[in-house]
Amino acid sequence: MKRLKSLLIATVLFLGTCHTINAQAKTAHVDVNELISKMPAMLDAQKQLEKLSATYDTEYKTMADEYQNKIKKYDQEASTVTDAVNQTRQTEVQDLVKRIQDYRDNAQKELQKKESDMVKPLMDKIKASIAKVGKAKGYQYVLNVADLLLADGPDLTADVKKDLGF
Repeated sequence: MKRLKSLLIATVLFLGTCHTINAQAKTAHVDVNELISKMPAMLDAQKQLEKLSATYDTEYKTMADEYQNKIKKYDQEASTVTDAVNQTRQTEVQDLVKRIQDYRDNAQKELQKKESDMVKPLMDKIKASIAKVGKAKGYQYVLNVADLLLADGPDLTADVKKDLGF
């Protein structure tokens, strides 16, 4: 009877240990920042964004130069024109300042939207590739290395790069 009891306890302990071992999930990590920074499509997108940004910067500089020139001209002529003309010029300068600020704000918003529109499909492609590689290798979880304090385990970055074709 004692033997049967001991055997039963040993069996329960063994089964409990096996269940705990099987309950551990297989995890790996991947460096998403490296993937996105080396992805050829992302490099092309960055070039397009830099070109668009340069266009906005040129236009902004033109507007700022126009503002500086008007201020200079109006300051030089302020004492020789009437108060009504000075008031009109002051209003004109305030309108120009508002146009410049609006242009800058709209340019920033448009750049952010353009970047988001370009990056989202690339990130979706990377996520799909990570899921595909992770499942093929039998991992239940694949974590981004940027979010980890310790990344001591399988690194799937090279496999995902290969799957993405670079």
